This record gives sequence, C-alpha cells and structure tokens, in this order.
Amino acid sequence: MGHTRLEKWEGRLKKILDEVDDILEDQLGNRYRLHPARAKRGKTSNKSQDGLFNITASFTLGIGSKYKRGYVIDVHLSTLEKVSPEIKNKINKIVTNHINKKLPEYFPERELNIGMDGNIIKIWGNLSLGKL
Repeated sequence: MGHTRLEKWEGRLKKILDEVDDILEDQLGNRYRLHPARAKRGKTSNKSQDGLFNITASFTLGIGSKYKRGYVIDVHLSTLEKVSPEIKNKINKIVTNHINKKLPEYFPERELNIGMDGNIIKIWGNLSLGKL
C-alpha cells in the first residue's frame, strides 16, 4: 500500500516529467526511428510507454553522491539507432532547464535543486512529505 503523501509528491513530479516528454518529442521525436516494439507517440495512456522518450524518476539514498538522497531522472530513448554524446547533452540540458523552471511551480513549499550528479540528472533538497 502506498503512502498518500508520497503518491501526491510523485504525482506532481510525474506531471513535470510528462511536460518534458512533450518538449523532447516536439523537438527531437522525429530525429530517430522508433524502436519497432514501441508504440507511436500518443497511442497509450501513459507518455512513458509511447513515443521516442521514456522519462522516469527514481528515489535514491544517494550513497556516494555529493548531493545525498534525491530523485534520479532517467531519460531513455526508444530507438535502435546510435545517439551521439552531443544530442545526449542537449537532451540533458532541455530536461534540466525545464524541470528547474517547474520545480518552484509544482513544489512552492520546498527548496529543491536539479543538476548533474556525475553523469546523471538528479533532484535534491527538501524532499520531506510534510503537507502536500
């Protein structure tokens, strides 16, 4: 059974990730051929299950991280084609910039940060479940 406040917190974060998915699909969705086993954009009820991009957030305790606990943002491209490091960096910047703009809107009661923690995108800061 889930924790209601946790579900609300992660629901807000999912809305931000869905916005980022739309931005990436609009800007880069036609750049690569979709994996043959992947549904076309808009063909499922969940943006993480269709289109070129699958963006997820997973909680981490942050062992070994300078930022400690937080949410790791994973951006997966559903293609069999090779994606250049330049495009991956561009994607990371788009994701980081959009989430950075939206965190204060979706979590006004929290001080949250986003940035690169080594080679991964991570959200850290006040992750308390207080009143949501």
